[in-house]
Amino acid sequence: MRFQFCAITRVEPKCKELCLSFIQDAMLQKQWKRAAEFLTFYVESLEKDFSREPVGASEIIWRIGSEILRHHPDSSVKEFNTFIEPMKTLSVKRYLKVCLEHAFYLLHNGLIDEAYQNLSLAESWRFGEQTVIQDKELKLIQAYMGLLDYYKWSKQKNILLEDGKYLSVEQEMHSCFRKAAVNLKEIIKIPGVWDQFVKCYVDMLEFYGDHNEARQVLNEYAYNPKFPANPNAHVYLYQFLKRHGESKKSLISVLKILHDIVPSHELMIDFNTMLQKSKKRKRRRLGLEVIFTALDYAGCKENVKAWSCLARQVKQIKHLAWIKQEWNSRKDWWPAFHFSHYLAKKNWQENESLSYEKALVAGILLGRGNTKFSFLFTT
Repeated sequence: MRFQFCAITRVEPKCKELCLSFIQDAMLQKQWKRAAEFLTFYVESLEKDFSREPVGASEIIWRIGSEILRHHPDSSVKEFNTFIEPMKTLSVKRYLKVCLEHAFYLLHNGLIDEAYQNLSLAESWRFGEQTVIQDKELKLIQAYMGLLDYYKWSKQKNILLEDGKYLSVEQEMHSCFRKAAVNLKEIIKIPGVWDQFVKCYVDMLEFYGDHNEARQVLNEYAYNPKFPANPNAHVYLYQFLKRHGESKKSLISVLKILHDIVPSHELMIDFNTMLQKSKKRKRRRLGLEVIFTALDYAGCKENVKAWSCLARQVKQIKHLAWIKQEWNSRKDWWPAFHFSHYLAKKNWQENESLSYEKALVAGILLGRGNTKFSFLFTT
């Protein structure tokens, strides 16, 4: 399968619109062969006509052609490479974006070395003002080179850990570390979501014992107000602090922020457990609020650990006033949300442990004489 190309960016409006309509219809129906035929016709119909305004046909061909080739049953890596290379030079304004897409395609097909070579060539590309204009894309190119250098470093690390110390392995490993660290450190300075890049950089820093730098990176990623709110940033910081035996006060502080961002996060079970073990009344009260709030979300409806935490706490008579406060805002919708006849039967059939925990909670919240509670024992 081949597309025919020409460096022409004009097309008759009616022909263009009709072709694109057919291509869109074929792609939506996943008829990739049909879409390829229409795209070929679209390319062939391009004409030089400088009396008309540019329509950005080269970008259309690049975006649509790439998508078709990724899904076409007869497509190959060789054909994708043949297609993408002229796309890089057809418009220098998109050169680095096309290079990135090419690298992603190669990575998706397991061609790590080829992807790295592609990124390396793109990183060295210079074209006057266009290089400055595409500065963001250039930083991404460098960042993904850093990610692949980390991948090489990780492979060498595994060899080192499995087979013992070898000077050649250590040298190669440290070389990869230096290259990866430079690029990863740069990209995570830019406000954004860089989860994978941060994790890789911290992994290397921890391996070499630079815990202070790792902590600083994670703190910056989690707390810098210029960065978007990102629950994973707090998860990574919490996991790091926990690995290094930090105080419960520090762990609770991190999880409190995570709770504010994602109240239903799986780590709320850990948060609740730590709060309940605290000697401070205020923290134990917060723990009850945390577990109630987590169960407000559909994602936690069948979480046995969450229900077990709540069951354990509602059994404590001294907390009845707290329980009443939490229940008052939920009594109008929790019965249908958690304790319906349908859910009672479903939970009993699929997970008896879950049913027992929910039955205990419902018995206290709804009262044992309540008909809704009796449904929980229907088998």
